[in-house]
Amino acid sequence: MKIGIPRALIYWKEPISNGSHGGYFWKTFFENLGVEVIFSPQTNKEIIEKGVKIADPETCFATKVFFGHLSWLEGKCDLIFVPRLKTNEEKLEFCPRLFGLPDLAKILVKTKILTETFDIKKDGSLEKSLLRLGKKMGFGKNKIKKAIESTISNERELKKEQIDNFWQKIRAKKPKILLISHPYNLYDDFVNVRMEKKLKDLGTEVIFIDEVPKNQQPVISNQQPVSWPEFHWEFGKEIMEKIEEILKYKTCPVRNRRASNGVDGAIEISSFLCGFDAVLKEFVEKSFKRAKIPFLYLIIDEHTADAGVQTRLEAFVDTIK
Repeated sequence: MKIGIPRALIYWKEPISNGSHGGYFWKTFFENLGVEVIFSPQTNKEIIEKGVKIADPETCFATKVFFGHLSWLEGKCDLIFVPRLKTNEEKLEFCPRLFGLPDLAKILVKTKILTETFDIKKDGSLEKSLLRLGKKMGFGKNKIKKAIESTISNERELKKEQIDNFWQKIRAKKPKILLISHPYNLYDDFVNVRMEKKLKDLGTEVIFIDEVPKNQQPVISNQQPVSWPEFHWEFGKEIMEKIEEILKYKTCPVRNRRASNGVDGAIEISSFLCGFDAVLKEFVEKSFKRAKIPFLYLIIDEHTADAGVQTRLEAFVDTIK
């Protein structure tokens, strides 16, 4: 059995709260069951063009990219895995577009779609959803449980490495820039026009928002957090909590001098036509403005020009050096 996973959207989104990124969870689970896994390639111009042709004009850019990856996998595997992500372990909702992805996938490609609903709020545990998924594939309960245990253990190790990486970055002497977005924007270099490399080439240290650990020991700060609503979306709550955390490292009360391990700037990246980001952006920007940290908001789509982004990043970095 060969399972294909589109390297977009759900590849980067995992059902476990505060998990790592990059499809490790799904890949590890299937391989622990003894299943061969293939991915669509890194995003490229051809894949985006395919997705744009399939999608309607009102579709957000991230979903267009997903459609392109889905199309690439057609005929190259026995099943294409497209989970229905509804709520995570904190009982917070994923984007509504993720609810309907399996239904859209069944319409767009002829290859059979393997799916399962991950609604932890309803099921009470992630294990129940994974057990159903494994049984659909014909595996026994004991084998599925062993695969789940191994997958979650692997996830914890990856998260630990991610946190260790964060501490190395936050102690760097270079100007530090926090990148804020969904993981499918942050880690797809073609989608974000190689933003991490551009910023590093400009002499900065780049920290991704999902690398920021939560619930750490208090540090020097005189900043009061910006009040924000109780988002029922998993991304909104997680982002605002992590922004509160990173802002603890920003200001030293002595002569209002910047703490040596604070962030110097923040950039939020949003997919064109992402309705949720349009709401969240106001609270994110307000948080950094109140902390007097330079903030830049960038919207990306299939027409985003490399040169235009480069110019804006250069101007932004000039303001924090």
